[in-house]
Amino acid sequence: MLTECKLSKDIYWVGKIDSREVPFHRLTLTKGTTYNSYLLKTGKPTVIDTVDMEFGREYAEKIAEMIDPLDIQYIVINHTEPDHSGGLAALASKATNATIVCTEIAVPEIQQMYKLQHRNYLVVKDGDQLDIGGKTLLFKETPYLHTEETMITYCIEDKTLFPCDIFSTHVAVEHLFADEAGYDITEDFTGYYQAIIHPHRRYVRTLMEAIRDLEIDIIAPSHGFILRRDIAKYISLYDEFSTETKDNKKVTIVYATLKNNTKKKAHILRDCFVENNISVDLWDVDKADETEILSSIGAADAVFIGSSTKYADMTGKLETLLQKMQKMDLEGKLAAAFGSYGWSGEAIEVVQDYLNKTNMTVQSTSNVIKSTGMTHVEFPVRVRFSPKEEEKIKKIRNAAEFISDLLLSAV
Repeated sequence: MLTECKLSKDIYWVGKIDSREVPFHRLTLTKGTTYNSYLLKTGKPTVIDTVDMEFGREYAEKIAEMIDPLDIQYIVINHTEPDHSGGLAALASKATNATIVCTEIAVPEIQQMYKLQHRNYLVVKDGDQLDIGGKTLLFKETPYLHTEETMITYCIEDKTLFPCDIFSTHVAVEHLFADEAGYDITEDFTGYYQAIIHPHRRYVRTLMEAIRDLEIDIIAPSHGFILRRDIAKYISLYDEFSTETKDNKKVTIVYATLKNNTKKKAHILRDCFVENNISVDLWDVDKADETEILSSIGAADAVFIGSSTKYADMTGKLETLLQKMQKMDLEGKLAAAFGSYGWSGEAIEVVQDYLNKTNMTVQSTSNVIKSTGMTHVEFPVRVRFSPKEEEKIKKIRNAAEFISDLLLSAV
C-alpha cells in the first residue's frame, strides 16, 4: 500500500498497487494493476469505491490510519464487481455508521455478496446529488459500462470525475498521476479500452452524453493512472473509439414461420438493424427464390436464421437452405439463430447446430458472457409464442443491438 496521496483539497487516494501478473477477465495483466479508492475528508467523510477483495483487510486498516472509520458517513459503490467493491465488507465492518450509496440494481448484489442485508442504503438515480459537507457529489447512471448497475460519480466543487472502470489503465503504477509516469500512457489507455470497454461500445455513447456538460479537471478511475493533464484528449479517444464505422454493413435475415410469430421476430430484428443504419435483406424461405437468398447470405456481414418449431423440428424449406450453406465459404460473417415456439423449441437449437457446421462466427450466450460479462444478451434468441410483450421485444432487440455493435465497431 502506498503512502497517502492527495488529489486535491480533502481528496485522497487510498488504493492498492498490485505489481504481480494478475489474472483478470481471462487475461493476464503483465503490467499488474492498481485498485484505486478515494477518501474525501469532508464534513461527512466519504469513500468512493474500494479495492479487490483479496486486499480488503489491508485496505480497511490503511483507511483507519487516516480517519476513524466510525466517522465515515458514506461509502459510494459505483460498480459491484469485486475488484472495485471487494474491500467493502472489511471497511463496512469498521465503518458501522456509513450509508452505502449505489444504484437500485446494485443493492441486492451488495447484500448477497458481502452479507450486508442490514446496512443503510441510499439509492441514487441519474442526476441525483448528495451533500457530503463542503462538497457535492453528482451521480450519473452508465449501465453496461460494463455491467447493468454501474454509475459514475462527479465532485462538483473539485471538478473531479470518479468513473470507476471507465478511463482506466491496467498498470501497477509507480506514480499515480499519468503526467508523472515518465512515458506516454496512450497505449495502456487504449489497450484497456479495447479489452474491457469496447464490447460495450453502444453504452460509451451514453457516457459521452452524461459527461458532455461537466467541467472535468481530474479523472480518478478505479484502475491505473489518475488523469489531470490532457483530459480532453482522453475523453476524445473514447469518443473516437466508440464512433460507428463508415463502412456499409449488411444483415441477411431468413426465416420459416407457421403462425407468423417467427416472422414478427424477424421484422423486429430488421427494424432494429435499420435504426442502426445497417441494410437488411429479409427473406421468407418458403416464398423467396433460394438462389437469391444464398446470394444475399454470401454478400452479408451477418446472417440470422429463424424457424418456428413443429414436432420438434424446423419447418418449410429451411433445412435444405442450411445444408447448402454448409458448402459455402462464409468465413468472417457473424451468425445467429432465432425462432418462436409453443412447446419446447427444438427447431431453434437445430438451426444453431447447422450454423455451427459452417465457418461463420456463430453467437452463443456462453461466448457473450465470457467475452463481455453481459447477461442480458442471449443467443439463440428463443421466444415463446408471439413477441408481443415488452420483455420479449427487448430480448430480440438486445440481440440485434449486440450484433450491430460488433458490425459497427471502429476498433
